[in-house]
Amino acid sequence: MAFLFNIFVYSLSIKRDTTLLLSSFIMMTSYTVSDYFLTWLSIKITVYLDWALYDYTTLTALVVCYLIIKKTTPSFLYLILGLTINSFLFMFMYIDMYIYKNIEPWFLWDIYTFSVNLIDLIMIVALIVDRDFLGLHKLKNIIVSLFKKFNLKHSH
Repeated sequence: MAFLFNIFVYSLSIKRDTTLLLSSFIMMTSYTVSDYFLTWLSIKITVYLDWALYDYTTLTALVVCYLIIKKTTPSFLYLILGLTINSFLFMFMYIDMYIYKNIEPWFLWDIYTFSVNLIDLIMIVALIVDRDFLGLHKLKNIIVSLFKKFNLKHSH
């Protein structure tokens, strides 16, 4: 949906941001492949591992896109952070269910269900509004400045 919206906005010359268009295309491709072709591209029946691998692949594609274009949009941080968190949750669920053979729902499963769906929604909204609506960029800048101050004080 976000990709179609961004094509529409791009075609009307409202916002001519190729980075946003490319990011939303990468996300659309990833989610289409992982949802619709999962049955015949799956490693086995380990859906969580498959989804983690798709997220790692998507993260790689986004980073390559960034390295080529050298430009990001406000939504880029949301995509990177969202995919990273989701991939960790997928791996935790894979480990819990397939390695530890857990079949009883517990707190991790609740966190997984709530978080993955919320993060997917946030990534969609980020691709549509392309604004720092949660203040992640401000938080990132604060953290980076704190690290710079800490390194300057302790480097002498």
